[in-house]
Amino acid sequence: MQSLTEKSDYQISRQIKLRDLTILSAVIELSSMAKAAQRLMLTQPAISQSIAELEAVTGVRLLERSTRGVVATSFGMALVKRGAEAIDAVRQSLRDLENLADPGSGEVWVGASESYIAGGALSTIIQTMSKHYPRITVDVSEANTAASSFKELRNRSVDLMIGRLAGPVRDDDLQETPLFAEVIQVVAGASHPLTKKRIVKLEDLVSERWILAPPGTAVNDLIFNSFRAQGLPVPKLSITTYSMQLRMQLLNSGQYVTALPISAVSFNAARWSLKALPITIGNDLPVSVVTLKARVPTPAVQLFLDQAKLFYASNR
Repeated sequence: MQSLTEKSDYQISRQIKLRDLTILSAVIELSSMAKAAQRLMLTQPAISQSIAELEAVTGVRLLERSTRGVVATSFGMALVKRGAEAIDAVRQSLRDLENLADPGSGEVWVGASESYIAGGALSTIIQTMSKHYPRITVDVSEANTAASSFKELRNRSVDLMIGRLAGPVRDDDLQETPLFAEVIQVVAGASHPLTKKRIVKLEDLVSERWILAPPGTAVNDLIFNSFRAQGLPVPKLSITTYSMQLRMQLLNSGQYVTALPISAVSFNAARWSLKALPITIGNDLPVSVVTLKARVPTPAVQLFLDQAKLFYASNR
């Protein structure tokens, strides 16, 4: 019997269809054929038949039942992973056709943490992009770059992720493009007592009321490690939040301190009456763009990357 790998591209395309791969992906994601049928607006027998045809063609079992519902076998996971790449390649080809038909248009899907979104740098990049390429649409969604999972990239819901990273990207399927290394500043509202001091030492900050993102984020780790490196107790956090809006409102009261990248300070200091304290903490944190190595950027995505590089190059 001829194996799949021995067959021609035409034979494979007739036997394994993108429709069937989409169905398999939905069943695995939802752990249920019934839920997959509802999402895809198909009948459950149609779902079952599609899976059965895939298993007949591949000669392996793709799904099995468990206490958690329908789950993928190792064969199913391997097929759905490559299937997602195939479907994405077709989608990217359609985007390329749109760009060729209307140069200077297209879509860019960006993932970034809430703090980076609110910091100001991203809005400047987008404004410059819109000025030069007004027909390009930029869609921004929240995604935690410091978590290092990059699931939004891998499931193709974003074209790129931009922001501060907790460490270098070592995954073989990802490409990191460093843009800038940002100074991290300790910041308080202008009415905070520490803003009146000419010199602020790290020990002065131990008992302050800190606002930071939850543990595990890049800036949070940098602050805590700085205190530990000098043998000081780690300050107890008064407020933990991903919301930059809430952080700014609380800082404006003059009762709290926080740590912000220098770009976020420069974009928000006047609006929220913030002042950077005279102290340097830890090493600069890199701002990078992360993309999938195997995913060729569309012209619109490449234009966004170019604008991001120009923005940070001009701010060195």
